[in-house]
Amino acid sequence: MKNITALIMLFSSQLAAADIFWFVRYADSSTNWQYVANFSGGILIICLSLTALWLFLSQSRARRYSKELEEIRTQLELRVKERTATLEDEIVEHRDTSSRLYRSESYITSILRSMPLMLIGLNKDHEITQWNQRAEEISGMSSGDVIGMDLWAAYPTITITPQQIKQAQDEGTALTIKYIQRGQYHFDITIYPLQDQVETGVVILLDDVTQRVKNETMLIQRDKMSSVGEMASIMAHDVNIPLRAIIKDVQTVRQGLTTDPIDDIGLNELLEDVMVRGQQATSVISNLVNFSSSGGGEKSTTSMAGIIDHSVELANDVLSVMAGLRFSHIKVNVDYADDIPEIPCYVTEMQQVFLSLFRHSCYALGKISDPDHSPTINIEVTKFYETLWVRVQHNGRGISLEDQKFIFEPFAAEGKADGQYDAGKRLSFSYFIITEQHQGQISVTSDPDIGTTFHIQLPLQ
Repeated sequence: MKNITALIMLFSSQLAAADIFWFVRYADSSTNWQYVANFSGGILIICLSLTALWLFLSQSRARRYSKELEEIRTQLELRVKERTATLEDEIVEHRDTSSRLYRSESYITSILRSMPLMLIGLNKDHEITQWNQRAEEISGMSSGDVIGMDLWAAYPTITITPQQIKQAQDEGTALTIKYIQRGQYHFDITIYPLQDQVETGVVILLDDVTQRVKNETMLIQRDKMSSVGEMASIMAHDVNIPLRAIIKDVQTVRQGLTTDPIDDIGLNELLEDVMVRGQQATSVISNLVNFSSSGGGEKSTTSMAGIIDHSVELANDVLSVMAGLRFSHIKVNVDYADDIPEIPCYVTEMQQVFLSLFRHSCYALGKISDPDHSPTINIEVTKFYETLWVRVQHNGRGISLEDQKFIFEPFAAEGKADGQYDAGKRLSFSYFIITEQHQGQISVTSDPDIGTTFHIQLPLQ
Protein backbone atom coordinates (compact mmCIF):
# COMPACT_ATOMS: atom_id res chain seq x y z
CA MET A 1 0.00 0.00 0.00
CA LYS A 2 2.86 2.34 0.74
CA ASN A 3 4.25 1.66 -2.72
CA ILE A 4 0.94 2.57 -4.38
CA THR A 5 0.73 5.84 -2.49
CA ALA A 6 4.29 6.63 -3.45
CA LEU A 7 3.51 5.98 -7.13
CA ILE A 8 0.46 8.23 -6.93
CA MET A 9 2.48 11.01 -5.35
CA LEU A 10 5.21 10.57 -7.95
CA PHE A 11 2.62 10.63 -10.71
CA SER A 12 1.07 13.77 -9.25
CA SER A 13 4.45 15.51 -9.10
CA GLN A 14 5.16 14.57 -12.68
CA LEU A 15 1.77 15.89 -13.69
CA ALA A 16 2.57 19.12 -11.96
CA ALA A 17 5.82 19.45 -13.86
CA ALA A 18 4.33 18.65 -17.34
CA ASP A 19 1.38 19.80 -19.28
CA ILE A 20 -0.93 17.15 -18.20
CA PHE A 21 -4.11 18.99 -18.81
CA TRP A 22 -3.85 18.96 -22.61
CA PHE A 23 -6.83 16.72 -22.88
CA VAL A 24 -9.10 19.23 -21.05
CA ARG A 25 -8.16 22.30 -23.03
CA TYR A 26 -10.41 24.02 -25.42
CA ALA A 27 -9.52 25.12 -28.88
CA ASP A 28 -8.52 28.48 -27.59
CA SER A 29 -6.07 26.81 -25.16
CA SER A 30 -8.20 27.52 -22.14
CA THR A 31 -8.59 24.82 -19.51
CA ASN A 32 -11.77 23.16 -18.30
CA TRP A 33 -10.96 23.44 -14.63
CA GLN A 34 -14.18 21.86 -13.54
CA TYR A 35 -13.21 18.67 -15.24
CA VAL A 36 -9.70 18.88 -13.73
CA ALA A 37 -11.17 19.30 -10.28
CA ASN A 38 -13.47 16.36 -10.73
CA PHE A 39 -10.64 14.22 -12.03
CA SER A 40 -8.29 15.24 -9.20
CA GLY A 41 -11.01 14.62 -6.60
CA GLY A 42 -11.62 11.16 -7.97
CA ILE A 43 -7.93 10.41 -7.82
CA LEU A 44 -7.77 11.72 -4.26
CA ILE A 45 -10.80 9.66 -3.24
CA ILE A 46 -9.19 6.56 -4.68
CA CYS A 47 -5.97 7.29 -2.75
CA LEU A 48 -7.87 7.92 0.45
CA SER A 49 -9.88 4.74 -0.05
CA LEU A 50 -6.73 2.75 -0.63
CA THR A 51 -5.16 4.37 2.44
CA ALA A 52 -8.20 3.60 4.55
CA LEU A 53 -8.18 0.03 3.31
CA TRP A 54 -4.50 -0.27 4.16
CA LEU A 55 -5.11 1.18 7.62
CA PHE A 56 -8.00 -1.24 8.18
CA LEU A 57 -5.91 -4.18 7.11
CA SER A 58 -3.00 -2.98 9.27
CA GLN A 59 -5.29 -2.60 12.26
CA SER A 60 -6.73 -6.09 11.73
CA ARG A 61 -3.24 -7.48 11.42
CA ALA A 62 -2.18 -5.58 14.56
CA ARG A 63 -5.19 -6.91 16.49
CA ARG A 64 -4.37 -10.44 15.32
CA TYR A 65 -0.71 -10.03 16.30
CA SER A 66 -1.74 -8.55 19.63
CA LYS A 67 -4.09 -11.46 20.25
CA GLU A 68 -1.35 -13.93 19.35
CA LEU A 69 1.09 -12.08 21.59
CA GLU A 70 -1.46 -12.13 24.39
CA GLU A 71 -1.91 -15.86 23.95
CA ILE A 72 1.86 -16.36 23.93
CA ARG A 73 2.13 -14.20 27.03
CA THR A 74 -0.62 -16.20 28.72
CA GLN A 75 1.09 -19.45 27.83
CA LEU A 76 4.44 -18.15 29.03
CA GLU A 77 2.92 -16.98 32.30
CA LEU A 78 1.26 -20.37 32.71
CA ARG A 79 4.50 -22.15 31.97
CA VAL A 80 6.35 -19.89 34.38
CA LYS A 81 3.77 -20.61 37.07
CA GLU A 82 3.97 -24.35 36.42
CA ARG A 83 7.75 -24.31 36.41
CA THR A 84 7.79 -22.17 39.54
CA ALA A 85 5.48 -24.62 41.29
CA THR A 86 7.64 -27.52 40.10
CA LEU A 87 10.78 -25.78 41.30
CA GLU A 88 9.17 -25.09 44.65
CA ASP A 89 8.22 -28.78 44.95
CA GLU A 90 11.73 -29.78 43.90
CA ILE A 91 13.23 -27.36 46.40
CA VAL A 92 11.03 -28.75 49.18
CA GLU A 93 11.90 -32.31 48.14
CA HIS A 94 15.58 -31.42 47.89
CA ARG A 95 15.50 -29.85 51.34
CA ASP A 96 13.72 -32.93 52.71
CA THR A 97 16.21 -35.25 50.98
CA SER A 98 19.14 -33.17 52.21
CA SER A 99 17.73 -33.27 55.72
CA ARG A 100 17.29 -37.05 55.60
CA LEU A 101 20.77 -37.49 54.16
CA TYR A 102 22.20 -35.30 56.88
CA ARG A 103 20.36 -37.23 59.58
CA SER A 104 21.42 -40.54 58.02
CA GLU A 105 25.01 -39.38 57.75
CA SER A 106 24.97 -38.18 61.34
CA TYR A 107 23.40 -41.47 62.46
CA ILE A 108 25.95 -43.58 60.57
CA THR A 109 28.79 -41.40 61.81
CA SER A 110 27.51 -41.76 65.37
CA ILE A 111 27.33 -45.56 64.94
CA LEU A 112 30.86 -45.73 63.53
CA ARG A 113 32.28 -43.52 66.27
CA SER A 114 30.51 -45.34 69.11
CA MET A 115 31.36 -48.86 67.88
CA PRO A 116 33.28 -50.86 70.50
CA LEU A 117 35.59 -52.01 67.70
CA MET A 118 38.51 -50.12 66.24
CA LEU A 119 37.36 -49.08 62.75
CA ILE A 120 39.73 -47.75 60.10
CA GLY A 121 38.78 -46.82 56.54
CA LEU A 122 41.40 -46.69 53.78
CA ASN A 123 41.24 -45.55 50.16
CA LYS A 124 43.09 -47.21 47.28
CA ASP A 125 46.30 -45.36 48.24
CA HIS A 126 46.11 -46.68 51.83
CA GLU A 127 45.25 -43.20 53.11
CA ILE A 128 43.00 -43.04 56.17
CA THR A 129 39.40 -41.98 55.47
CA GLN A 130 37.73 -43.22 58.67
CA TRP A 131 39.07 -43.24 62.22
CA ASN A 132 36.45 -43.85 64.91
CA GLN A 133 36.48 -43.06 68.61
CA ARG A 134 37.74 -46.50 69.63
CA ALA A 135 40.67 -46.06 67.25
CA GLU A 136 41.40 -42.72 68.91
CA GLU A 137 41.33 -44.34 72.37
CA ILE A 138 43.63 -47.23 71.42
CA SER A 139 46.10 -45.24 69.31
CA GLY A 140 46.02 -41.99 71.28
CA MET A 141 45.62 -40.01 68.03
CA SER A 142 42.55 -37.97 67.07
CA SER A 143 40.84 -38.45 63.74
CA GLY A 144 41.67 -34.89 62.70
CA ASP A 145 45.38 -35.66 62.97
CA VAL A 146 45.38 -38.88 60.93
CA ILE A 147 42.69 -38.41 58.25
CA GLY A 148 44.41 -38.28 54.87
CA MET A 149 47.65 -39.81 56.15
CA ASP A 150 49.17 -43.12 55.12
CA LEU A 151 48.09 -45.81 57.60
CA TRP A 152 51.59 -47.05 58.46
CA ALA A 153 52.97 -43.52 58.67
CA ALA A 154 50.23 -42.53 61.12
CA TYR A 155 50.12 -45.81 63.08
CA PRO A 156 53.32 -47.81 62.48
CA THR A 157 52.61 -50.35 65.26
CA ILE A 158 49.45 -51.72 63.63
CA THR A 159 49.69 -55.48 63.03
CA ILE A 160 48.44 -55.40 59.43
CA THR A 161 50.61 -55.50 56.33
CA PRO A 162 49.98 -54.03 52.86
CA GLN A 163 50.15 -57.58 51.49
CA GLN A 164 47.17 -58.62 53.61
CA ILE A 165 45.14 -55.64 52.39
CA LYS A 166 46.10 -56.43 48.79
CA GLN A 167 45.07 -60.06 49.31
CA ALA A 168 41.61 -59.00 50.52
CA GLN A 169 41.19 -56.64 47.55
CA ASP A 170 42.39 -59.20 44.99
CA GLU A 171 40.14 -61.95 46.35
CA GLY A 172 37.19 -59.60 46.83
CA THR A 173 36.24 -61.25 50.13
CA ALA A 174 36.70 -60.43 53.80
CA LEU A 175 40.00 -61.55 55.30
CA THR A 176 40.05 -62.51 59.01
CA ILE A 177 43.28 -62.54 61.01
CA LYS A 178 43.74 -63.69 64.60
CA TYR A 179 46.60 -61.88 66.32
CA ILE A 180 48.08 -62.88 69.67
CA GLN A 181 50.72 -60.74 71.37
CA ARG A 182 52.88 -62.75 73.76
CA GLY A 183 49.81 -64.61 75.00
CA GLN A 184 48.54 -61.42 76.71
CA TYR A 185 46.53 -59.66 74.00
CA HIS A 186 44.16 -61.27 71.52
CA PHE A 187 42.77 -59.44 68.49
CA ASP A 188 40.35 -60.50 65.77
CA ILE A 189 41.20 -58.42 62.69
CA THR A 190 38.85 -58.35 59.70
CA ILE A 191 39.62 -56.59 56.41
CA TYR A 192 36.56 -55.80 54.25
CA PRO A 193 37.25 -54.74 50.63
CA LEU A 194 34.89 -52.05 49.34
CA GLN A 195 33.03 -53.25 46.25
CA ASP A 196 30.90 -51.45 43.63
CA GLN A 197 32.21 -48.10 44.80
CA VAL A 198 33.69 -45.21 42.83
CA GLU A 199 36.35 -44.80 45.48
CA THR A 200 37.85 -48.23 46.14
CA GLY A 201 39.52 -49.17 49.38
CA VAL A 202 39.03 -51.29 52.50
CA VAL A 203 37.49 -51.10 55.95
CA ILE A 204 39.49 -52.62 58.81
CA LEU A 205 37.87 -53.80 62.05
CA LEU A 206 40.08 -54.63 65.03
CA ASP A 207 38.27 -56.34 67.89
CA ASP A 208 40.08 -56.67 71.21
CA VAL A 209 38.87 -60.09 72.37
CA THR A 210 41.41 -60.47 75.17
CA GLN A 211 38.80 -60.47 77.92
CA ARG A 212 36.56 -62.86 76.00
CA VAL A 213 39.42 -65.31 75.48
CA LYS A 214 40.30 -65.04 79.17
CA ASN A 215 36.68 -65.72 80.13
CA GLU A 216 36.52 -68.70 77.82
CA THR A 217 39.78 -70.01 79.24
CA MET A 218 38.35 -69.58 82.74
CA LEU A 219 35.28 -71.58 81.71
CA ILE A 220 37.52 -74.35 80.44
CA GLN A 221 39.51 -74.29 83.67
CA ARG A 222 36.25 -74.32 85.61
CA ASP A 223 35.11 -77.38 83.70
CA LYS A 224 38.48 -78.94 84.31
CA MET A 225 38.26 -78.32 88.05
CA SER A 226 34.74 -79.73 88.01
CA SER A 227 36.20 -82.84 86.44
CA VAL A 228 38.90 -82.86 89.08
CA GLY A 229 36.22 -82.64 91.79
CA GLU A 230 34.39 -85.56 90.21
CA MET A 231 37.63 -87.54 90.23
CA ALA A 232 38.56 -86.60 93.78
CA SER A 233 36.32 -89.14 95.50
CA ILE A 234 37.48 -91.89 93.13
CA MET A 235 41.10 -90.85 93.60
CA ALA A 236 40.70 -90.97 97.38
CA HIS A 237 39.57 -94.58 97.09
CA ASP A 238 42.37 -95.41 94.64
CA VAL A 239 45.01 -93.82 96.86
CA ASN A 240 43.55 -95.26 100.06
CA ILE A 241 43.84 -98.86 98.85
CA PRO A 242 47.64 -98.79 98.23
CA LEU A 243 48.21 -96.68 101.37
CA ARG A 244 46.37 -99.19 103.55
CA ALA A 245 48.38 -101.97 101.94
CA ILE A 246 51.60 -100.03 102.58
CA ILE A 247 50.70 -99.48 106.24
CA LYS A 248 49.89 -103.17 106.65
CA ASP A 249 53.19 -104.17 105.01
CA VAL A 250 55.15 -101.72 107.18
CA GLN A 251 53.51 -103.12 110.31
CA THR A 252 54.43 -106.63 109.18
CA VAL A 253 58.01 -105.55 108.54
CA ARG A 254 58.25 -103.97 111.98
CA GLN A 255 56.96 -107.12 113.60
CA GLY A 256 59.36 -109.18 111.53
CA LEU A 257 62.31 -107.14 112.77
CA THR A 258 61.49 -108.04 116.39
CA THR A 259 61.50 -111.75 115.72
CA ASP A 260 64.53 -113.99 115.73
CA PRO A 261 65.70 -115.16 113.31
CA ILE A 262 64.72 -112.46 110.72
CA ASP A 263 63.16 -113.69 107.46
CA ASP A 264 65.20 -111.70 104.92
CA ILE A 265 63.34 -113.04 101.90
CA GLY A 266 59.92 -112.26 103.38
CA LEU A 267 61.03 -108.76 104.40
CA ASN A 268 62.36 -108.04 100.90
CA GLU A 269 59.07 -109.13 99.35
CA LEU A 270 57.11 -106.91 101.72
CA LEU A 271 59.38 -103.93 101.02
CA GLU A 272 59.07 -104.55 97.26
CA ASP A 273 55.29 -104.60 97.63
CA VAL A 274 55.47 -101.32 99.59
CA MET A 275 57.43 -99.71 96.73
CA VAL A 276 54.91 -100.91 94.13
CA ARG A 277 52.00 -99.64 96.18
CA GLY A 278 53.74 -96.31 96.73
CA GLN A 279 54.45 -95.88 93.01
CA GLN A 280 50.83 -96.72 92.26
CA ALA A 281 49.56 -94.01 94.62
CA THR A 282 52.17 -91.55 93.32
CA SER A 283 51.07 -92.17 89.73
CA VAL A 284 47.43 -91.47 90.54
CA ILE A 285 48.25 -88.24 92.36
CA SER A 286 50.81 -87.09 89.76
CA ASN A 287 48.44 -87.57 86.83
CA LEU A 288 45.65 -85.70 88.55
CA VAL A 289 47.92 -82.84 89.68
CA ASN A 290 49.39 -82.43 86.20
CA PHE A 291 45.93 -82.34 84.66
CA SER A 292 44.51 -79.80 87.14
CA SER A 293 47.50 -77.43 87.30
CA SER A 294 48.43 -77.18 83.63
CA GLY A 295 46.61 -75.27 80.91
CA GLY A 296 46.82 -72.16 78.77
CA GLY A 297 50.16 -71.01 77.46
CA GLU A 298 51.36 -71.53 73.92
CA LYS A 299 50.64 -74.28 71.46
CA SER A 300 53.26 -76.98 71.23
CA THR A 301 53.93 -79.52 68.51
CA THR A 302 53.34 -82.97 69.90
CA SER A 303 52.19 -86.47 69.01
CA MET A 304 48.46 -87.09 69.11
CA ALA A 305 49.14 -90.72 70.00
CA GLY A 306 51.07 -89.58 73.08
CA ILE A 307 48.19 -87.34 74.18
CA ILE A 308 45.69 -90.16 73.79
CA ASP A 309 47.89 -92.68 75.62
CA HIS A 310 48.36 -90.30 78.53
CA SER A 311 44.61 -89.57 78.62
CA VAL A 312 43.86 -93.30 78.72
CA GLU A 313 46.34 -93.72 81.57
CA LEU A 314 44.72 -90.90 83.53
CA ALA A 315 41.25 -92.29 82.83
CA ASN A 316 42.35 -95.71 84.09
CA ASP A 317 43.38 -94.09 87.37
CA VAL A 318 40.38 -91.88 88.10
CA LEU A 319 37.28 -92.66 85.99
CA SER A 320 34.36 -94.79 87.13
CA VAL A 321 30.57 -94.52 87.25
CA MET A 322 28.02 -94.96 90.02
CA ALA A 323 27.00 -98.32 88.60
CA GLY A 324 30.45 -99.56 89.51
CA LEU A 325 32.04 -99.71 86.05
CA ARG A 326 35.65 -98.56 86.17
CA PHE A 327 37.37 -97.26 83.08
CA SER A 328 40.14 -99.71 83.83
CA HIS A 329 37.57 -102.49 83.28
CA ILE A 330 36.91 -101.26 79.72
CA LYS A 331 38.86 -102.76 76.84
CA VAL A 332 40.55 -99.95 74.93
CA ASN A 333 41.73 -100.66 71.38
CA VAL A 334 43.96 -98.13 69.65
CA ASP A 335 44.83 -97.97 65.96
CA TYR A 336 47.41 -95.34 65.00
CA ALA A 337 48.33 -94.94 61.33
CA ASP A 338 52.05 -95.07 60.49
CA ASP A 339 52.17 -91.66 58.76
CA ILE A 340 50.73 -89.56 61.59
CA PRO A 341 52.75 -86.32 61.92
CA GLU A 342 53.02 -84.25 65.06
CA ILE A 343 50.42 -81.52 65.36
CA PRO A 344 50.45 -78.05 67.00
CA CYS A 345 47.91 -77.96 69.83
CA TYR A 346 47.25 -77.13 73.47
CA VAL A 347 48.21 -80.44 75.05
CA THR A 348 46.29 -80.17 78.31
CA GLU A 349 43.14 -78.90 76.59
CA MET A 350 43.25 -81.80 74.12
CA GLN A 351 43.75 -84.18 77.04
CA GLN A 352 40.67 -82.62 78.61
CA VAL A 353 38.68 -83.32 75.42
CA PHE A 354 39.61 -87.01 75.42
CA LEU A 355 38.98 -87.31 79.15
CA SER A 356 35.47 -85.86 78.62
CA LEU A 357 34.82 -88.29 75.78
CA PHE A 358 36.09 -91.20 77.91
CA ARG A 359 33.85 -90.10 80.76
CA HIS A 360 30.89 -90.00 78.37
CA SER A 361 31.81 -93.46 77.08
CA CYS A 362 32.17 -94.82 80.60
CA TYR A 363 28.70 -93.57 81.56
CA ALA A 364 27.16 -94.99 78.37
CA LEU A 365 28.89 -98.35 78.84
CA GLY A 366 27.79 -98.45 82.47
CA LYS A 367 24.15 -98.36 81.32
CA ILE A 368 24.45 -101.78 79.64
CA SER A 369 23.15 -104.41 82.09
CA ASP A 370 23.84 -107.46 79.90
CA PRO A 371 26.31 -109.70 81.81
CA ASP A 372 27.73 -111.00 78.53
CA HIS A 373 28.41 -107.49 77.22
CA SER A 374 32.08 -106.64 76.78
CA PRO A 375 32.56 -102.87 77.24
CA THR A 376 34.91 -101.65 74.51
CA ILE A 377 36.29 -98.34 73.29
CA ASN A 378 37.99 -98.16 69.89
CA ILE A 379 40.30 -95.24 69.12
CA GLU A 380 41.51 -94.62 65.57
CA VAL A 381 43.88 -91.88 64.36
CA THR A 382 44.48 -91.34 60.63
CA LYS A 383 45.75 -88.63 58.30
CA PHE A 384 43.65 -87.40 55.37
CA TYR A 385 45.31 -84.77 53.18
CA GLU A 386 46.09 -81.78 55.44
CA THR A 387 43.91 -82.88 58.37
CA LEU A 388 44.17 -85.35 61.24
CA TRP A 389 41.13 -87.52 61.96
CA VAL A 390 40.46 -89.02 65.39
CA ARG A 391 37.55 -91.39 66.01
CA VAL A 392 36.45 -92.50 69.48
CA GLN A 393 33.82 -95.26 69.34
CA HIS A 394 32.18 -97.22 72.14
CA ASN A 395 29.56 -100.00 72.20
CA GLY A 396 27.55 -98.62 75.11
CA ARG A 397 24.11 -97.04 75.12
CA GLY A 398 23.77 -94.69 72.15
CA ILE A 399 22.49 -91.12 72.03
CA SER A 400 18.98 -90.34 70.85
CA LEU A 401 18.44 -87.99 67.90
CA GLU A 402 17.01 -85.36 70.23
CA ASP A 403 20.06 -85.45 72.50
CA GLN A 404 22.40 -85.32 69.51
CA LYS A 405 20.97 -81.89 68.62
CA PHE A 406 22.12 -80.41 71.93
CA ILE A 407 25.13 -82.49 72.86
CA PHE A 408 27.58 -79.68 72.02
CA GLU A 409 25.37 -76.82 73.18
CA PRO A 410 26.63 -74.75 76.15
CA PHE A 411 25.00 -74.81 79.58
CA ALA A 412 23.75 -78.38 79.15
CA ALA A 413 22.15 -79.81 82.27
CA GLU A 414 24.26 -82.04 84.45
CA GLY A 415 21.54 -84.66 84.73
CA LYS A 416 17.89 -85.24 83.99
CA ALA A 417 15.13 -85.19 86.56
CA ASP A 418 14.27 -88.83 85.96
CA GLY A 419 17.81 -89.87 86.81
CA GLN A 420 18.66 -90.86 83.24
CA TYR A 421 22.10 -90.05 81.95
CA ASP A 422 22.37 -86.74 80.13
CA ALA A 423 24.26 -87.41 76.88
CA GLY A 424 25.40 -83.81 76.57
CA LYS A 425 27.30 -83.66 79.86
CA ARG A 426 30.06 -81.02 79.58
CA LEU A 427 30.72 -81.75 75.90
CA SER A 428 30.15 -78.08 75.05
CA PHE A 429 33.65 -77.36 76.39
CA SER A 430 35.09 -80.11 74.22
CA TYR A 431 33.35 -78.50 71.26
CA PHE A 432 34.82 -75.10 72.14
CA ILE A 433 38.35 -76.48 72.53
CA ILE A 434 38.22 -78.26 69.17
CA THR A 435 36.49 -75.56 67.11
CA GLU A 436 37.72 -72.30 68.64
CA GLN A 437 41.13 -73.10 70.07
CA HIS A 438 42.23 -75.53 67.35
CA GLN A 439 40.05 -74.43 64.38
CA GLY A 440 38.88 -78.03 63.94
CA GLN A 441 35.55 -79.82 63.87
CA ILE A 442 33.83 -82.37 66.08
CA SER A 443 30.67 -84.33 65.35
CA VAL A 444 28.81 -87.39 66.64
CA THR A 445 27.06 -90.33 65.05
CA SER A 446 25.09 -92.68 67.25
CA ASP A 447 22.46 -95.38 67.43
CA PRO A 448 20.75 -96.06 70.78
CA ASP A 449 21.08 -99.83 70.25
CA ILE A 450 24.61 -99.97 68.84
CA GLY A 451 26.81 -97.26 70.32
CA THR A 452 28.35 -93.90 69.59
CA THR A 453 31.25 -92.57 67.54
CA PHE A 454 32.83 -89.14 68.00
CA HIS A 455 34.64 -87.73 64.96
CA ILE A 456 37.35 -85.11 65.46
CA GLN A 457 39.02 -83.31 62.56
CA LEU A 458 42.09 -81.13 63.22
CA PRO A 459 44.18 -79.11 60.73
CA LEU A 460 47.84 -80.12 60.57
CA GLN A 461 49.01 -76.54 59.94
